[in-house]
Amino acid sequence: MQREYSEALDTLLQEAEELCIGSNVAELDQVPTAVEFCRDYYAKNQPVVIRQALSWPAIGKWTPEYLIQALHDRTVDVAITPNGYADGLATQKGQEYFVLPLETKMKLSEVVRRLDDPTGAVHYIQKQNSNLSVDLPELAADLRVSDLDFAQQSFNKPPDAINFWLGDERAITSMHKDPYENLYCVISGHKDFILIPPHQLSCVPRRIYPTGVYRTSESGQFHIEPIRDEEGGVQLTEWVSIDPLAPDLATYPEYARARPLKVRVHAGDILYLPNYWFHHVSQSHKCIAVNFWYDLDYDSRYCYYRMLEQMTARGTK
Repeated sequence: MQREYSEALDTLLQEAEELCIGSNVAELDQVPTAVEFCRDYYAKNQPVVIRQALSWPAIGKWTPEYLIQALHDRTVDVAITPNGYADGLATQKGQEYFVLPLETKMKLSEVVRRLDDPTGAVHYIQKQNSNLSVDLPELAADLRVSDLDFAQQSFNKPPDAINFWLGDERAITSMHKDPYENLYCVISGHKDFILIPPHQLSCVPRRIYPTGVYRTSESGQFHIEPIRDEEGGVQLTEWVSIDPLAPDLATYPEYARARPLKVRVHAGDILYLPNYWFHHVSQSHKCIAVNFWYDLDYDSRYCYYRMLEQMTARGTK
């Protein structure tokens, strides 16, 4: 039975590579109509970068110094890590964990000051709770959401969340997937994305890890504190095991069959990132971005993906 599953997945990878996804992320130099976007990208679950699509006042206006002044040096939520991976894997005393960041509140001016300290802990404004709408509503006046009408008409719903991001080049988002249609808008600097389509699920190694959170001692040293459930056991999280920047193919040979796509998204660009695409993100120093999350439609594509998850799980037993 395992051989049959493996052969079916091989067929999927071969035919999808030939028919569906090219070797590069599609790029447009003008905003598509809603019909064009829906037909060519949304309906196909295919990413696209629209270059210089944003006419927002925020472009060229938002700098860390401007934000400090506009927000009256607001206290903001900050994720702090020793290594820049705010949600990722780390090892402590021989045990590998999926680790959440230390979360605290800090004056924006202090966050910006910490961004210029390359020897200290990594600070990242990245709370994904619609923090722009909830915590920084004054900034909305510098955005023109109408620039996104081509996509919002296709999704036929308002965004579930509008998130604000500010960090330095050490802050990295490890490989993962989201159940959202994602419009990623870079305001300042650039973001580098590594993308893997959902049909390559069998190529992306995943494991169940104990879950922890970063804490610091009185001397400022980081350590991982396991997160426990109601019964006292350590909570478990499934996470991607591979680092696409330095893939360990000896341990995870299946990743050699993946065909990652790489794209740099500059200030003024929009990246449409479809649901369930695996993505890894790095960035330039003091990069500022805003992304819009739209809940996915639980249609036949979701059913197909769930089937693929089950096949992958059985095929590895």
